[in-house]
Amino acid sequence: LQANMPRGRPFDLAMLAKLGVSAQLAAKYVEGGWLIRLAQGVYAFPGDTLAPQESITFLQSRIPGLHVAGKTALSLQGVRHNLSVRDSLVLWGDMRSVLPKWFVSRFPARYVSAQLFAWESPARAAGSLTTPPGSPLGLQVSVPERAVLELLYEVGTNQGIEEAHNIFAGLRNLRKDMLGDLLACCTSVKAVRLFLTWGRETGVIDVDSLLSQYTIPVGSDKRWMSRLKDGTLLTLKP
Repeated sequence: LQANMPRGRPFDLAMLAKLGVSAQLAAKYVEGGWLIRLAQGVYAFPGDTLAPQESITFLQSRIPGLHVAGKTALSLQGVRHNLSVRDSLVLWGDMRSVLPKWFVSRFPARYVSAQLFAWESPARAAGSLTTPPGSPLGLQVSVPERAVLELLYEVGTNQGIEEAHNIFAGLRNLRKDMLGDLLACCTSVKAVRLFLTWGRETGVIDVDSLLSQYTIPVGSDKRWMSRLKDGTLLTLKP
């Protein structure tokens, strides 16, 4: 057990069973101080410092579609603006869920289960996730093109508009084909219109070329307006 279990991440009964450790034996190890119980069926070594990315990788097997998203995903791939060490991890998944207490007590985080994309196939969804260099094997992270739309979706709720704009302006080398596919299946008119508006303002992407090659859902021909949490009225042209 000591030699084969990884440090820096939790493990569950299924992983212990592969080493011949039953639930009853795991309970004895907890009583003897060889293991600590983080939650029902979830364990770690005493004194081990859990790492956030390794812990997220563990949770991926328990929460469908769990991945690092939005601002956190962009930061992991070199796009950041005055990033604070106190910033919460942004995690998205396919279903309503609650991050376990052992995780959020160690790593400030928030979980979002919005259906931002109407995927044509599971392969299309999987193709918008990556494992950045230096990250644990199997860690699922939104590619920048997906992460920026997740960021824009949260503008006005969990994400300030000024910071979002500054992060957006720092984007580089976005892939036009990936963006076109993601925008075409994006279900949020706000996120789409914000992207197109800021894309024109910043020159991050050739918006007219995108619109000429892809059928992008921009909603009706009316202005889109919404009162943000801070009282700001956000108005987006069609």
